[in-house]
Amino acid sequence: MNVASRMRTSVVFVAALAASLAWAQQAQTVRLRGTIARVDGSTLVVKTDEAGDVTVRLSDNVTVFGFVKATLEEVKSGAFIGVGAMPQPDGSQKAIQVMIFSELQRGTGEGHRPWDRPGTTMTNATVETTVASVDGRVVTVKYKDGEQKILIAPEAVLRAYVVGSRDELKMGTRIAISRAQKKPDGTYEADRVNVGRDGLVP
Repeated sequence: MNVASRMRTSVVFVAALAASLAWAQQAQTVRLRGTIARVDGSTLVVKTDEAGDVTVRLSDNVTVFGFVKATLEEVKSGAFIGVGAMPQPDGSQKAIQVMIFSELQRGTGEGHRPWDRPGTTMTNATVETTVASVDGRVVTVKYKDGEQKILIAPEAVLRAYVVGSRDELKMGTRIAISRAQKKPDGTYEADRVNVGRDGLVP
């Protein structure tokens, strides 16, 4: 094998190794949902729905968001929202759940893709226009690669994220962590925690 061939082989190997390491790192990021059982400084013991009791260490720059009920009036022009929906025969989407993001979260997961329920979609985008209809409200949302027309009927679930604080992380609170990073010792680290308010489960 000549020098050029050996160099090409080395480049391919390094690229494959980097991809494998990146995949492994991503695979260690999991969703956790449950109730805080104990608080010790920046460490939480969480009784999770998925894995029993787990230890979660909060990063120094952790952000906390409250998970609250929202109203249709809050889905207005300029709002950044996430919509889980069912595609309709005319190409529009009928909302199942609408999440209104706080301004700090603008741009989170922007785009249109399959949701985690069979046959449904998720669209994270900015509301362009809203129009009242006999079936509810029709909103047009825009994201960097396109737009969608979405019907928000009265039965759709509307929720919002609001900026919270670490003081909300106390025993008995329901929380959700979307990207908990698993550590070699079996504990987790989190840089964002969603807190259910007024009895809501995030």
